[in-house]
Amino acid sequence: MADDAEQRRAVLQKYLPDYSLRSRFLNNLTNRLKNRFSRRGVPADLEDVEQCRVALRRCHPGHSDLSDSLNNLAVSLWNRFRQRGVLSDLDESIELHRDALLLRPPGHSDRSQSLNNLANSLGDRFTLRGVPSDLDECIELHQNALLLRPPGHSDRSSSLNNLALIIGGRFLQQGVPSDLDESIELHRDALLLRPPGHSDRSLSLNNLAASLGDRFTQWGVPSDLDECIELLQDALLLRPPGHFGRSDTLNNLSVSLRNRFTQRGVPSDLDECIELHRDALLLLPPGHSHRSHSLNNLAVSLGDRFLQRGVPSDLDESIELHRDALLLCPPGHSHRSRSLNNLAISLRDRFTLRGIPSDLDESFNLLSQLPHTSHAVSRGDLTAAKLWATAAEETNHGSALLAYQTALKFLDQHVALLSSSSRHFDVIRMATASLAVDAFSCSIRHRELTIAVELVEQGRTVFWTQLARFSSPFDELSLPGDTGAVLVEEFKQLSSRLRTAFDQSTEDQSSQIRQLTIQWNDVLSCIRMLPDFSRFLLPPLFSDLQKAAEEGPVIIVNASQYSCDALIVLRDQDPVHIPIDITQTYVSELSTEFQSVAEQFGCSDQQNKLVGILRKLWRHIVEPVVQALRVLNVRPGSRIWWCPTAEFSLFPLHAAGPYERERDNLPQIYISSYTPTLATLIRARQRISQYASTQHFVAIGQGNPDGGKELRCVAAELAAIAQRLIPIVSSFTPLEDSDATVQGVLDALNHNQWLHLACHGMPNRQRPFESSFAMRDGPLMIKDIIRSNWQNPEFAFLRLATLPWAMRTVPTSRSISLQQCNFPDFVV
Repeated sequence: MADDAEQRRAVLQKYLPDYSLRSRFLNNLTNRLKNRFSRRGVPADLEDVEQCRVALRRCHPGHSDLSDSLNNLAVSLWNRFRQRGVLSDLDESIELHRDALLLRPPGHSDRSQSLNNLANSLGDRFTLRGVPSDLDECIELHQNALLLRPPGHSDRSSSLNNLALIIGGRFLQQGVPSDLDESIELHRDALLLRPPGHSDRSLSLNNLAASLGDRFTQWGVPSDLDECIELLQDALLLRPPGHFGRSDTLNNLSVSLRNRFTQRGVPSDLDECIELHRDALLLLPPGHSHRSHSLNNLAVSLGDRFLQRGVPSDLDESIELHRDALLLCPPGHSHRSRSLNNLAISLRDRFTLRGIPSDLDESFNLLSQLPHTSHAVSRGDLTAAKLWATAAEETNHGSALLAYQTALKFLDQHVALLSSSSRHFDVIRMATASLAVDAFSCSIRHRELTIAVELVEQGRTVFWTQLARFSSPFDELSLPGDTGAVLVEEFKQLSSRLRTAFDQSTEDQSSQIRQLTIQWNDVLSCIRMLPDFSRFLLPPLFSDLQKAAEEGPVIIVNASQYSCDALIVLRDQDPVHIPIDITQTYVSELSTEFQSVAEQFGCSDQQNKLVGILRKLWRHIVEPVVQALRVLNVRPGSRIWWCPTAEFSLFPLHAAGPYERERDNLPQIYISSYTPTLATLIRARQRISQYASTQHFVAIGQGNPDGGKELRCVAAELAAIAQRLIPIVSSFTPLEDSDATVQGVLDALNHNQWLHLACHGMPNRQRPFESSFAMRDGPLMIKDIIRSNWQNPEFAFLRLATLPWAMRTVPTSRSISLQQCNFPDFVV
């Protein structure tokens, strides 16, 4: 007996071509065919794309069925794309969905359908091409569709599933953990609405399992992996041979088995994984858009088996599969960096096995293509560049410096895709771990001293460069003429609106933010075309960074796994390299020793241990630098600036010395100051030279913080300061006790340039920018101060009651961090 779709096809044949209801019957037939394809995956049903085109041609502008015809043709093209992988079908589907949405305004009964369908097509295009704007728009459309499908709506499970998928995709692109957690919860909600017997249950089982697998990969929780495998086995039973979604489930189950092999080492898991990947590949013939992904997964699994059992044929097959995958990822493809990196790794493994030089040469030739990436930079691109640098270091290959330069460029571009919201601090910290300090060391070893300065500066300031996009001082934009004034004002307004949008939006990549960013970049481009502004808000060149040494040398001290070095930056000559004859491991051990002393500081025994640490700092680090400064004719009593990186930033370098009779310690030789970056020091000097005539002073004291121990004498301290300063400063504002709240302090900072702060300090070593000051109503965090609209800060005196173990944190997490607010001077 013919099903409903066949009955409707028979009815359609009875009508003449010009019959008034023909377009409606065509639409109804198309819907039945789409539904049948979704249930059975029968490719023949996709041939009815042409039936949809006929229906659309018969709908003149204003026809009541026009939006349905547009939608149906778009969905049919989308289904055909998912079956055959032809990109032109996907592009046409997107444009048709946009047209249909315009005909379904707010209040239209089918608006949620158009929102959902357009979002699905954009999500697929993002997966293939990696264009961030497609991802942004897709998420926004799915959220809007879900709002129109409240609990009880028949299509709510579909919207939950689709939103979960695309937020999971954003996690893979940007690496924000909360996106993955949100995706899993949305998938769970969708599965609850698809009980056994529901036609889409296998889809929800597969999708929830995939997200749990991603979370297992991220954090390694065994229960996530166990649940993932169980869900996939259930899904595979609901997707027998011939089902169009079987290849996806085969692939996901294979990946999960590989993960379990990696965790538990059961050989049969890896063998089953490989066989399932082979089955999945057979279902993705040449020309399918997912074939490169399947080739890559099978290749990686064979490579794993080679590493476990050492069978050369596995490695040879892995390399050939990686080559096939790369051919399907031409320049511009979002997975090209992954394929380049994976093939390069396999070739290096074969070089290790057989020692054929051409394998190693080809490996690095492939990696040298990474700098030419033309798509939006993802976390995977950054990972590939970092692995390139590591491989070049391990083999002493000449491309190491280029690899570091590429990785830092990718880091800069990747951060540009993220907002400055607090939830991205951890992403940046993980991405930058050791990258800048290793790049510095590599440059030193290649005798590229000016490049060393540029790279370490770029790596250490990359996040703050992006943060400056929204809180940068604009005083340098004193552009002449009406055009300059307009650009300055527009730039300030757009920066302020962007900052507000990020702070108020629950979704960082909203339509509003996207449009504001486009406008902001357009104005920025105009500014950079003006004389003397070509590098406005770009990482500076060494010739610019050298200005930091105009008032005295700046000493960069760096600890890398490859070497420890100091570099003296001078105002009128090339940097001077000072080798430091210790290892990064020794620096870490000394840091641990210093922490132990700080935790118990007070007794004479601990004071003796502290002196011993200061002597070690002198002998290994500071004395060689002092000797070099003397050779460079830097006179005793001169001011010098330390710019420590990594764990060197935890040490009191300014207090180092031999601590012996008739020998000077560093404080008796030079006046030491600190700076987190060279650009920070330059910017701070420019500001104080412009605003030195005004001295607006705020004295903040909080002796009774929220949940904290009382601090005595705070009121007396502020009174004494007021007595001395009121006669000589432009204005004096006291703020204490009930007035010293988080918002009250931020408001006061916006109107003053000089700061005295007396309160409890609460350091956070793991997340330095979440270190805070205890106010009446809670903690005032460093990151909130940095992102506030603080105008022209000049001087800060921090009088902090801090737990003894926190002593080591003060120079880095508070004083150095506050210099990002452009303070030129500190007393702590």
